[in-house]
Amino acid sequence: MNTTLNGQPDTPQKTRSLHVTFSLAKHGIEVAEVLRNPAPARLYEEALAHEKGSAISSTGALIARSGEKTGRSPKDKRVAHHPEVTDDVWWGDVNIEMEPDSFDALQQQAVNYLNTRDRLYVIDAYAGWDPRYRVKVRVICERAYHALFMHNMLIRPNREELADFGEPDYTIYNAGRLAANQELPGVTSSTSVSLCLSRGEFVILGTEYAGEMKKGVFTIMNYIMPKQGVLSMHCSANEGHDGDVSVFFGLSGTGKTTLSADPRRRLIGDDEHCWTDEGVFNIEGGCYAKAIGLDPRAEPEIYNAIRFGAVLENVVYDPVTREVDYHDGSITENTRCSYPIEFIPNARLPCVGGTPKNVIFLTCDAFSVLPPVSKLTPAQAMYHFISGYTAKVAGTEMGVTEPQATFSACFGAPFLVLHPTHYAELLAEKIRATGVQVWLVNTGWTGGPYGEGRRMSLAHTRAIIDAIHDGSLKDQETVTDPTFGVQVPLQCHGVPDEVLIPAKTWADPAAYEEMAQHLAGLFHKNFQAYADQASPEIVAAAPRVGEMA
Repeated sequence: MNTTLNGQPDTPQKTRSLHVTFSLAKHGIEVAEVLRNPAPARLYEEALAHEKGSAISSTGALIARSGEKTGRSPKDKRVAHHPEVTDDVWWGDVNIEMEPDSFDALQQQAVNYLNTRDRLYVIDAYAGWDPRYRVKVRVICERAYHALFMHNMLIRPNREELADFGEPDYTIYNAGRLAANQELPGVTSSTSVSLCLSRGEFVILGTEYAGEMKKGVFTIMNYIMPKQGVLSMHCSANEGHDGDVSVFFGLSGTGKTTLSADPRRRLIGDDEHCWTDEGVFNIEGGCYAKAIGLDPRAEPEIYNAIRFGAVLENVVYDPVTREVDYHDGSITENTRCSYPIEFIPNARLPCVGGTPKNVIFLTCDAFSVLPPVSKLTPAQAMYHFISGYTAKVAGTEMGVTEPQATFSACFGAPFLVLHPTHYAELLAEKIRATGVQVWLVNTGWTGGPYGEGRRMSLAHTRAIIDAIHDGSLKDQETVTDPTFGVQVPLQCHGVPDEVLIPAKTWADPAAYEEMAQHLAGLFHKNFQAYADQASPEIVAAAPRVGEMA
């Protein structure tokens, strides 16, 4: 279903494409058949007719294969090094610089390839639900699957908005079936995902994984929004019946999607948001959920959203019944589903909300030393925001046999463009201006580290989130954690008192202290990369190590 920006469905007449064919001459592309914003039904027909591996699932979703690449390729991401952006970009492992000549050659390679196709698809749509900040994005691609994916993930214009769309702010050239020219300086593999901020162009070669487009748009927003004083965030967000908004930051496996999907609260969005002086807005028009292990009883909202108009990536299905086996990871463990946000029954449409009342940092601490919940000062919030800590456990990756700390700045380092402290300072400004309470919630282990203790009870974590939302936890008496310096509530309805203090859950106090010091040391080591640009206030918010403790 297409919707207007105010969330009201258009009539069938209004959702028709404005053009059967569309000119891309301004982009140097002269293909005769170009379909602009075609209806999902047309994209189904196109995918089934022209793309090997396409099928329709038993629930009506389009099944597609992304080829060899079934996930993002962060090592192949490049940013064109133009003088006007040089001083802005956080150059390094995340934003690897590329000479403008190489980018120009890649863009021309993509255009030349797209010019050889029999048909192309164009999706003109928006990033950002707030009309004051929305960015016009044009996607040019050869696969109907990619077009339907971005139809879902961007904000769909109504008929009048499409007629007045004009020229895009950013253009994505998706020529993913063509290998990148590895003879070009800066191109180190057949895959190249490159961004030119000064020209507003994003070029994809050598990968057909649709998530590259989604995260490319997020990267662009992470550059544009902070320059307007708007904090772009890798987080989910929901809203209570009284209009109170919570945002949830967290890396994979911390519970960000699970905890924000609350049937008693309306979902603003599941992954990417911006925070303005007036409140928050979703960047996207849809959701991109992990499908591996999907259980209709545990996640009925997501399961029921997989219907006509949704896209299923790289899933295994019965060729006779077309029923999907969500537990089969033989193609990839990263099976995914994309669907418009209005497929979620309790979606907040339009996807905007007021100023957040609570900010929740989620971490899965496999060392079992962080409290299940704690209150952070503004300085501690900035420190933990920059750190972006969680832990991998045995079995999550090859070679991981014991807990390993993982740090991802701002809970989304691969998509940042500016230095992490820039986003942290914006968060600090929001905290100071609004008085929002920031919480650190550990969804990891209790009673001992991974292999000895047990995973935090989901019922206890939900009780903590409920107490945050109803305001009862904010006024509880607290104690200061001796290592991490955070304020730990002594009571929370629905959670045993002893669970709230990590040291009390360990049988060996000395072993707990040793593990707490170990994790504190890892925090310090990680933060060395940011300390030179962090304020003394942020540096002082670090955990206490050795004699400091």
